[in-house]
Amino acid sequence: QVQLVESGGGLVQAGGSLRLSCAASGRTFSSIDMAWFRQAPGQEREFVAAIISSGGSTRYADSVKGRFAISRDNAKNTVYLQMNSLAPEDAAVYYCAARATSGAPYRPEVYGYWGQGTQVTVSS
Repeated sequence: QVQLVESGGGLVQAGGSLRLSCAASGRTFSSIDMAWFRQAPGQEREFVAAIISSGGSTRYADSVKGRFAISRDNAKNTVYLQMNSLAPEDAAVYYCAARATSGAPYRPEVYGYWGQGTQVTVSS
């Protein structure tokens, strides 16, 4: 089993920055592709960013490309999401996820393990 715990959410002014962390345990973290998703009230969970096990390749949703950066430190079993130039539309609960099956990395169904989420609020 893989257990994921997010942290780092909070309230930030529009244009500000926030860094989310996701600590993983239970398996060999370095062998698992990871991703961040977000979900606003009444909305579907949407893809934000993904990173392969080695950290050598990343993918971003168009809405965050150039503003957000996903990274990982396999020695610390942790994946990060650096969020810059935050806007009110970025407000959501952010979840980290670990891949369980093959498939397109932007599809939530390929991720079998999810954290509890961390709230990001952006004021304007």
